[in-house]
Amino acid sequence: MGNISLAGQRVVVVGASAGIGRAFAVRAVRQGAAVVMAARRGERLEEMRAEAGGGTCATVDARRPEDCARLAHVVRQELGGIDVLLCSFGYAPLRMVADTTADDWTSVFETNVVGVHQVIRACLALLSPDAIVTALSSESVAQPRSALGAYSSSKAALDRLLEAWRTEHPGIRFCNAVVGATFPTDFAAGFDPELLTRALEDWAGRGLAQREFMSAQDVADVLAGIVAAVSRYPAVCVERLTLRSPSPVVGTFDNAVSGAVPG
Repeated sequence: MGNISLAGQRVVVVGASAGIGRAFAVRAVRQGAAVVMAARRGERLEEMRAEAGGGTCATVDARRPEDCARLAHVVRQELGGIDVLLCSFGYAPLRMVADTTADDWTSVFETNVVGVHQVIRACLALLSPDAIVTALSSESVAQPRSALGAYSSSKAALDRLLEAWRTEHPGIRFCNAVVGATFPTDFAAGFDPELLTRALEDWAGRGLAQREFMSAQDVADVLAGIVAAVSRYPAVCVERLTLRSPSPVVGTFDNAVSGAVPG
């Protein structure tokens, strides 16, 4: 399957202005897919289109139903339908749970759950009968981290949302892609540095901080390869996919590794 690519596929990437979504969209364009790239930051999309050498840009805020409807209109005009839909956007307030406000909860669920739902709902009529719909989740659902309570709760809800879509629309292949620590992304762009330092120390103490992060490019390449392969087999659905660094967690194995290396 080494030559399998996204060539000829009709691909929509929402959250394409940065991180994994950007890398996925660029790869898809360069492989010969017809791509609509959507995100809130239109200027970044234009930069990405120049980098990729093609694609159609759509400035879209997934939290706004009218924007999602406009995205569907652009896709209908430019692609005619969708074979691959990737939702690669999200919002995380870094807050201890006691400090998490009602507005924080509203914002994170509005983006990470309702936003994904609205994108899928708006594009539903355009999905091919065996389309692949992938949304990015987080390893923090299964491995809770301090100061990310609202975020991990929203991603748990996203898991249930995808299951609901899968139950009511069998044939369309909904995939929950669980992603571990990745850099660079815009995930932590708005985090308070002092609280982030405290949180990282706590995560390390709980064995939840890995020594090496994955790169956004590598994650996107692997994800694109899997999606391209699965697209060739309509009778196969990858319902859940986990991508995380194989490196040990911070503070483990250091002595054993150093002792095993000849001096």
